[in-house]
Amino acid sequence: MNNPNIHEGHSRMKQAQVMTWAAVMSAVFTLSGCAGAQSSADSQAVDEPLENTYWKLVALEDQPTPVVDGKREAHIVLHTPDASTQNSRVAGSTGCNRLMGEYHHDEQELGFDRLATTRMACPGEVATLERDFLATLNDVSGWQIEGKTLTLMDEQGASLARLEAVHLY
Repeated sequence: MNNPNIHEGHSRMKQAQVMTWAAVMSAVFTLSGCAGAQSSADSQAVDEPLENTYWKLVALEDQPTPVVDGKREAHIVLHTPDASTQNSRVAGSTGCNRLMGEYHHDEQELGFDRLATTRMACPGEVATLERDFLATLNDVSGWQIEGKTLTLMDEQGASLARLEAVHLY
């Protein structure tokens, strides 16, 4: 004697097991797909924009820049062109004095014009940094960004300075 209720209960239990197995496998595939997407996104760093980024000077000609207590870090910000004048302004600090001027760029070339600084006296190491940083900016003719690092280059493509993007907010 076959009891139809037992057969129906066994069938429902089998169906529930299949549905549970399908849900678990679906979750596993979904999570493994998300994990793969995240790791590939992590391995491909997004380049920072050249303009409107705070670029902190970290090296001049592959020599680390000194950090002097009580002084601002050397940095530049390349502001997008002013709508009224179409001038591209650069502002920043030499590590001692404020820096201002103009710049021009395209996909590979970068140059600075009419650079000026405030005229405060700078002690030893900071005065050397200021002199070298300004000379470097005057010699720049190219640029490259990889991730959060901006490399300023001379006409031959040699590295003159390395700067790192800093997010203030």
